[in-house]
Amino acid sequence: MRVLRADALLMLVAIIWGAGFVIQRTAMEAVGPITFTGVRLLIGMISMLPLLPLARRLAPRNPRPVRRAHLLLGLVGAGLAMTAGAVLQQAGLVYTTAGIAGFITGLYVVFVPLIGLFIGYFVRWTTWAAVLVATGGLYLLSVQGRPTINPGDALVLAGAAAWAGQFLILGWLAVRVDPVRIAIFQTALAGGLTMCAALVWEQPSWLAIVSLWPEFLYSGVLAVGAAFLIQIIAQQDAPPAHAAVLLAMEAVFGALAGWAFLAEALSPLQLSGCLLMFIGIVFAQLRPPKPLEASAAS
Repeated sequence: MRVLRADALLMLVAIIWGAGFVIQRTAMEAVGPITFTGVRLLIGMISMLPLLPLARRLAPRNPRPVRRAHLLLGLVGAGLAMTAGAVLQQAGLVYTTAGIAGFITGLYVVFVPLIGLFIGYFVRWTTWAAVLVATGGLYLLSVQGRPTINPGDALVLAGAAAWAGQFLILGWLAVRVDPVRIAIFQTALAGGLTMCAALVWEQPSWLAIVSLWPEFLYSGVLAVGAAFLIQIIAQQDAPPAHAAVLLAMEAVFGALAGWAFLAEALSPLQLSGCLLMFIGIVFAQLRPPKPLEASAAS
């Protein structure tokens, strides 16, 4: 029952994030990508502060012991990965569509086991096959007959790698400390760093920021504050394979939202690429990687 509840929560997160691609794209008509990212992250952090009294209730049932220095390192790592993922994704949306950005972001599921190689994962042959299939799909989706990849797609792809790193770090943190403090710390660090960068490179206008208050309410309170907290809570109970595949559904919801609200159409070649990418995403999780020590024990 707890796994089913966790899966339902992760599907809700995928819907929120998928629809959020539309808002993230349209908001940049008024502010720059770094400014939008910084403000939404800080709003998300502020929206989570009232939940601090509930931190102990939401803590893992049997938390694994961890040294304070290692815990701090994990929290900083999650914040830095969030910073990179959010900024690269938002910058990529300047040059690509919401639907395409959603599908490319979904490739973080493929990046998870690949990055896991560096922290003790054994990657099965099915994962390598999934990488080849997903890469072929990315080529069809992004190149569209052109000799080069869309620069926006490349930025979103780099952001997907950063989200994969954050996913791995959150999985490690979720069984050691309560999700409220994890979410607040990583979002505060990411928002602070991003706003500092925005003040240097974009000189944001306060009036422009205020004019986007509906977009910031959705992207900050819902897509950052609520969604990231729900994700961490769900990862306490959801098996990694379930979590990765369900969160990757944001690609589908992002494409549907782009079609419904922005009239974004995909060519037959691009639809073929989306299909290949989705097959690769799911195939990568049919036999998910397991830690190296678990492989040795078996």
